[in-house]
Amino acid sequence: MGRTRKRLASVIGLLVAVVFAFPIYWMVTTALKPANQLLSDDYDLVPLGLTFQHFVDGISKEGFLNSLGNSVIVALAAVVFALVAGLLAAVPLARLRFRGRKGFLLLVLVAQMAPFEALLIPMFLMIRSFDLLNALPGLILVYFAAALPFTAWTLRGFVKGIPVDLEEAAMVDGCGRWAAFRRVTLPLLGPGLVATSVFSFITAWNEFLYALTFMQDPSNVTLPVWLSGFVSKFGVDWGGAMAASSVFTLPVLIFFLIVQRNLVSGVTAGAVKG
Repeated sequence: MGRTRKRLASVIGLLVAVVFAFPIYWMVTTALKPANQLLSDDYDLVPLGLTFQHFVDGISKEGFLNSLGNSVIVALAAVVFALVAGLLAAVPLARLRFRGRKGFLLLVLVAQMAPFEALLIPMFLMIRSFDLLNALPGLILVYFAAALPFTAWTLRGFVKGIPVDLEEAAMVDGCGRWAAFRRVTLPLLGPGLVATSVFSFITAWNEFLYALTFMQDPSNVTLPVWLSGFVSKFGVDWGGAMAASSVFTLPVLIFFLIVQRNLVSGVTAGAVKG
């Protein structure tokens, strides 16, 4: 009976994986199809012919390298700032007992649950008041604000799960408070740092609405906004769009495969220990 349940669970898991993987497969195969097969009524799961011309055309499109650089700068900066600020917030929230602590934790949770789209107008007014519209620092500030609640909440669970006795033992051996944290606690936070950095990076890398609203200068747009250039009043360049989208997903996919083990363990541990 137990073996039957395991097989059934494996089959269901495989079907779910196929459902989620099929759009990616369709995107890649569409990018590899010759131009005369893109709008065909025959839904061929296997392309009858292969061509890399769409990839060449997509990457050669004006603004690709500039948009790629903007996306990398914005995503990495938002991740670094969110990790630093989130860690500085997570340690006192997990270690200290102060007045208003529970209310602050509730505010962090509410901020994490708030729909990102609902904050568009307040964010726009705030960024405009700082004179940061159409500037990469403004977009970095928005993504940092979006990633910070999740980062602080998750890292708090990790810090809370590390016994404070380890730091106290290191301090007895001669380490200062900062040295004990750096040598004992910080290495144990590795899975949590990986998990939060991956989710923050994916959020900033894929975000479209804020980048479209805040960035009007073509030289400052990110890759998601640049991808919308394949849609024009004359139609949609499906081959180029699918090829560029495939290239767009590669950095995140490769990074996810590298840190997959730490990512899964980090998310589950942070959820349980929080």
